[in-house]
Amino acid sequence: MENKEYKELSDMIKYSEKTVFFGGAGVSTESGIPDFRGDGGIYSEKYGVLFPEMIVSGTFLKREPEAFFDFYKEKLVFPNAQPNKAHISLARLEAEGFISCVITQNIDGLHSAAGSKNVIELHGSALRNYCTVCGKNYGMDDVLKLTGVPRCECGGMVRPDVTLFDEVLPKGAFERAACECSESTFLIVAGTSLSVYPAASLIGYAGGKTALINLTETEADGMADIVIHARIGDVMDFVCRDILGGL
Repeated sequence: MENKEYKELSDMIKYSEKTVFFGGAGVSTESGIPDFRGDGGIYSEKYGVLFPEMIVSGTFLKREPEAFFDFYKEKLVFPNAQPNKAHISLARLEAEGFISCVITQNIDGLHSAAGSKNVIELHGSALRNYCTVCGKNYGMDDVLKLTGVPRCECGGMVRPDVTLFDEVLPKGAFERAACECSESTFLIVAGTSLSVYPAASLIGYAGGKTALINLTETEADGMADIVIHARIGDVMDFVCRDILGGL
């Protein structure tokens, strides 16, 4: 039986004037996409003499593009991943007016695939790629089917439209996200260690009450009005069924 915090979260969403959801890697783990910073996550490993943060950087992409794309295609792109219960529940709640906006640190595009409309992708999307010379757009499949460094017809390198380490966020993305958070009456933060800035600072922009959903404790637990340590898909599935019917 779900604990009382699930019901409390559901009631907060039900009666909030503007609920915003801010999610990290933990939202997509139930879709088979590994966490980055958790135990056994991608960033806990070392690859030769390099740490992943060094490889997934704009500097490394420019200096060692072949090594970058080998790592990127093997570790960061999951073309067969499907939306899980969390993505689907959020899309349903948005469609019925209970979720105003979804802010995500993920680059997998699963929120949009599930049907969410107002999505702010803080770190871009692996589904979008572009030529660094002429700007022509390419899909993820276009990049994955090419070996080595993907090249445009013009000869330029095709790179993912994602924010790498040592690069700035897409223009206006953080400002939009901060505005949504500050205007919220209820902010749900889920599946993030809140260790990557500036995204981690968004919890400080909350305009009302906050909830934290994560499998493990975070340093921000003490800042939240509701704290739930559980699988995000299970929590949001309960909330969705409680609000929209089905329990």
